[in-house]
Amino acid sequence: MMAGSRTGKVGYGVLAVWLLLLAAAPLLGDNYTVRIAITIAMFTAMALSWNFIGGFTGYPSFSTAAFFGIGCYVGAIAQRSGVPMVLAWVLATVFVSLFAAALGCIILRLKGHYFAIGSIAIVELTRLVVSSWGSLTGGGDGLNVPLLRGTPGEVGSMVLYIMLGIVLAAFVTTILVERARLGFGLRCIHQNEEAADMVGVDTTRYKIAAYTLSALFCGAVGAVYASWVGYIDPTDSFSILLTIKVPVMVLLGGPGTALGPILGAGAFVLLEEFFWANFLQWNRAILGGIIVFLIFFLPGGLLKIDYRRLLRRQSQARGEGKAVL
Repeated sequence: MMAGSRTGKVGYGVLAVWLLLLAAAPLLGDNYTVRIAITIAMFTAMALSWNFIGGFTGYPSFSTAAFFGIGCYVGAIAQRSGVPMVLAWVLATVFVSLFAAALGCIILRLKGHYFAIGSIAIVELTRLVVSSWGSLTGGGDGLNVPLLRGTPGEVGSMVLYIMLGIVLAAFVTTILVERARLGFGLRCIHQNEEAADMVGVDTTRYKIAAYTLSALFCGAVGAVYASWVGYIDPTDSFSILLTIKVPVMVLLGGPGTALGPILGAGAFVLLEEFFWANFLQWNRAILGGIIVFLIFFLPGGLLKIDYRRLLRRQSQARGEGKAVL
């Protein structure tokens, strides 16, 4: 018990240092560094959000791009209608959450690969609706969003701190859910949904709650992202690649844990940037191969690696090497 407590404290300490390092990006680097920090924070928030339905509940949801894209468009349309920026972000977050709750009442009747296919279909359906509704959304031409005021450095710093605020909100929500009855119920559903229903867990209500939470922070991130980039279109906002990346990040770090999505998102974005910069032609193939290798041989994610044992083995190997010399 003491060892587990110490491990948790070390993990939270590393998390605090990591968030402080991201927050210090405007002071430590240039605009490119700030952009990388914003990207990490953005994907971290979405990974934490997806973890509620995919990690705790075990439902393979691929609706992330739909929630992100709707958040982009609701926030953008609200701002273009004269709604103050922050209020537009709140409206977008609330709208996406209500949309997910209503959708969950229908789509969560499906299970397994049927649910996965249905959730992918939601992304394509919402993209087609946005593309076709030109009078409101701009259609395929996209929408211009009112630009944030300030220099590029000031805008980047502001967006970074807002994204980090969303990350903290998602992390605190994760901890609260993990320790509450909801977290216990979601884990029961993950292990055996039929048995959970038999022992009194309201599986339908719990799954809808998890699905709603998986959308909430994605909607918030989408609304802020639209204000940051200043222009959105259906292809970018409802990217299938986005909806695949986020689950991979959670699987890479450790699904069903509070720290796993944070570790996975940071590792994924940094690896992606490294391979983009050094292996332009083969970056996706190399990155994909590494991720498949890690997920296949580390089903529990990077968080499940016993780093103390690895360090101990390295120190022993060095000691043996010195003894031989």
